[in-house]
Amino acid sequence: MENLEIEALSPEQQEKLRKFKIQTRIANEKYLRSHPEVEVLLSHFLRDVFLKRPEDIREFAAEHFTDPELPQKIQSELEQKDAK
Repeated sequence: MENLEIEALSPEQQEKLRKFKIQTRIANEKYLRSHPEVEVLLSHFLRDVFLKRPEDIREFAAEHFTDPELPQKIQSELEQKDAK
């Protein structure tokens, strides 16, 4: 379906879209590299999901991300990662 939508664009529009996608990927990569806590936060959450396999994923996510100890847990994991 994406190809059909792309074909509706002129060659100039397709090139602008391609460049925009590249710039967006670069910007996202720079952001993630400057914020390693994002990777730790997501991997921590996914690890808990796979270990606990909650029935209600929305409730689990809400509890997980509102845990008052979460910032300390993430900081601890970041420090362990830096120590390696």
